[in-house]
Amino acid sequence: MSTPQPPTLDGGTDRMSGRAWAVLLVLCGAIFLEGIDVAMLNVALPSIRADLGMSTGAVSWVMSAYVLGYGGFMLLGGRTADLLGRRRMFLFWLVVFLAFSGLGGVASEGWVLIVARFVTGVAAAFMAPAGLAIITTSFPEGRQRNKALLVYAGTAAAGFSLGLVVGGLLTAIDWRWVFFAPVIMASVILLAALLLIPAESRPARSPHSFDLAGAASVTGAMLLLVFAVVSLEDPGAGWGRAVAALVGGLALLAAFVAIERRSAAPLVRLGILRSGPIVRANLGAMLFAGSFFGFQFIAVFYLQELRGWSSLETSLALLAVGVDAVLAPTVTPRLVSRFGNARVIFGGLLLAATAYAMFLPIGLDWTYAAMFPTMIILGLAFALVYGPLTIAATDGVTEEEQGLAGGLLYTSFQFGAALGLSAVTAVNAAAAGAGGSPQAGLDGFRAALIVPLVAVLLGAAVTASGMGRRRTAAAGAPHEALEAAEASR
Repeated sequence: MSTPQPPTLDGGTDRMSGRAWAVLLVLCGAIFLEGIDVAMLNVALPSIRADLGMSTGAVSWVMSAYVLGYGGFMLLGGRTADLLGRRRMFLFWLVVFLAFSGLGGVASEGWVLIVARFVTGVAAAFMAPAGLAIITTSFPEGRQRNKALLVYAGTAAAGFSLGLVVGGLLTAIDWRWVFFAPVIMASVILLAALLLIPAESRPARSPHSFDLAGAASVTGAMLLLVFAVVSLEDPGAGWGRAVAALVGGLALLAAFVAIERRSAAPLVRLGILRSGPIVRANLGAMLFAGSFFGFQFIAVFYLQELRGWSSLETSLALLAVGVDAVLAPTVTPRLVSRFGNARVIFGGLLLAATAYAMFLPIGLDWTYAAMFPTMIILGLAFALVYGPLTIAATDGVTEEEQGLAGGLLYTSFQFGAALGLSAVTAVNAAAAGAGGSPQAGLDGFRAALIVPLVAVLLGAAVTASGMGRRRTAAAGAPHEALEAAEASR
């Protein structure tokens, strides 16, 4: 089955046309919607638990169900966009996202809300790589695509940052607006997408059938592996099921690899995983996401549970991280053009490590002035890391596999986020113990802060391991030839 090819929005020129900007803004709207949807729900969970009479364990599944659907179906979503059409998949799953966000808003039972969040996560798993692939196949590789990707990444980060504030405001009115607001946004984006995103040519018929065995095995593997990670958040009750899910997930993953090696039309070409830059980008994304979401979790609970700040005050405290929304499309492109992706990513990871280290000595009476340097430096780090990682993970990949590359990247981000949250939860619980005193809580937070610091330093080490190779290789071959040769090995 050949991949439907979208028309290039600009004929290789460095400047984007008005139509190109319009399409980019539509896709940015979709990724902003995903970010703000998750961030708003974080703030609303206590109100949802009280209104629907859910236990703490049950309400945690409102978030975990989304992670399970998102991480479980991401690889399938990315490859399906390549095979069945990126625009088609983007529009269809945007409608599903809209419908089940609405269902969450009218839910009167906890299980209905959990099901709605799972399907919303599945929709995002298909929609996100399709949108990213539309960008990477519609804008010519080089300065124009890099600029588009950095604007796209900055918008995604802004969704997370602004979602915390908007979620606090909407929850103060009624938590159901946390679900209804995305419905309104999705409706506007859907209408704009129908009008502006160019139609693709229909995929040609293939003598090979769709790789159903590969699709079933990899989706089952991802679901079980994400479930195993999420289960670790409750070590007392989750070890047995976590181990069982991990074993099952690894077994299905092994079966998937065996199926793909023998398939005439594999769902995932395993050779893409032999590309050093792509592997390093995905490992970096996993470790950076784990560090960022782990830190955010600690900061929110420190401010609300230990310091007694309201959800809105907490949201405003974290708003400084949103400076990346301004820096990513303005400053980062210049740095990437001058120093290259790897060096910019490495610098951003070191800044993130600095930010986390500065937060380690938190106390029971810290002022916001003492916290602010961490927040602003972390925002700068996000601007330097997120967008360039997106470029590195898709650079040199053929158009036929851009959806797959996007699926790999978002799977790495999602796995990293789940791992980071689970790790800090487990460390915090072990270090705080059962004392319940403010000092015990503070000790737990301080111990858990080691997790994001270690994760981001590992990410910096992974990135640095490729910088030396690139310099050595660059002496003998142009950049494009090197990428192509490494990707083909």
